[in-house]
Amino acid sequence: MPIENAAFSLPEYKARIAKTRAAMEKAGIDLLFVTDPSNQAWLTGYDGWSFYVHQGVLLPMEGEPIWWGRGMDAQGGKRTCWMSFDNIHGYADNYVQSTVRHPMQDLAGHIRRLGSEGARIGVEMENYYYSAKAHAVLTEELPNATFVDATALVNWQRLVKSGEEIAFIRKAARISEKVIRTAIDKSAVGVRKNDVVAEIMHAGITGVDDIWGDYPAIVPLTPSGLDATAAHLTWNGAPMKEGEATFFELSGCYRRYHAPLCRTVFLGKPPQSALDAEKAQVEGIEAALDAARAGNRTCDIANAFTSVLAKHGLKKEGRMGYPIGLSYPPDWGERSASIRAEDQTILEPGMTFHFMPALWMDTWGLETTETILITENGPAEAVCNVERKLFVKD
Repeated sequence: MPIENAAFSLPEYKARIAKTRAAMEKAGIDLLFVTDPSNQAWLTGYDGWSFYVHQGVLLPMEGEPIWWGRGMDAQGGKRTCWMSFDNIHGYADNYVQSTVRHPMQDLAGHIRRLGSEGARIGVEMENYYYSAKAHAVLTEELPNATFVDATALVNWQRLVKSGEEIAFIRKAARISEKVIRTAIDKSAVGVRKNDVVAEIMHAGITGVDDIWGDYPAIVPLTPSGLDATAAHLTWNGAPMKEGEATFFELSGCYRRYHAPLCRTVFLGKPPQSALDAEKAQVEGIEAALDAARAGNRTCDIANAFTSVLAKHGLKKEGRMGYPIGLSYPPDWGERSASIRAEDQTILEPGMTFHFMPALWMDTWGLETTETILITENGPAEAVCNVERKLFVKD
């Protein structure tokens, strides 16, 4: 595929590979096998809904990366990867969901042809897409190789975004603004929740002007009332009710890049406890964004927020955010650093996080969040522009 048709420039891909190889060398890895579809796309540009079968990228210490997957999906590799066609390989379809053979047998053959059957091979052990059976077959096929856990090795190289990536995130942010405003506008007593979600999805895929919408890595999370005390419920066909809060956890997506954004709508007159929590949450977010400066740590963001909550007699436990950018289902987080009290990751310009200080109480939930960009100087920038408050429709 000509590089001019790829999502990013050739220098961008070469810089990513150089960073990854430096991390491989530090970890003593000769050959890296990447199965996370986000990491595959970051290294090669591959973009297809084929991650339900075994596929991945082999990255040796020299030469182009090699994309490997199902034969019919190798054609997608030729349409989306930046490398030469010689480095895109597909296995026969009789390997798919077979009871007598496994795709890792085919992959092992490619590794042997690289002369790496005795190498130190890094694999993503803690990954949705690398199964226990896959690892067992691969290690059996390559008994002279040494397998090293390379979980999140690539993810950590993705933490600081390039200018090209930030441009995509800003486009996703414009879509995020649209889907959140759609959710707020369409919420009303008696409206079925699935109808609201249909409008959200339409807004997200339609996009904004010439910024077309891709599918987000997480479906709309839109629970109401007691359901909103839980973090990850989706929707149903019930009508929205007066006296209930509904939080909307959504993200626009542009060419697999995300900018998550959450807002909460209350239909009717909210209780004073919710208004008090809103005040504390918004004040805490301001303090956290001020702490989100280059040179500080991710824990400083979390501690700034919880210190404000404590002044209001509230408590927040657990993680309050994570890096975002390029991702595929089932999660738009990048699975590296975390915004929480024990995480000591140093903040650098170009890092992007979903700052997610949600409050889930006994009878309601309040989500007001921002996608933030760590800047060269000063506090973090909130890349989306939607008023930060509890939206009341009385």
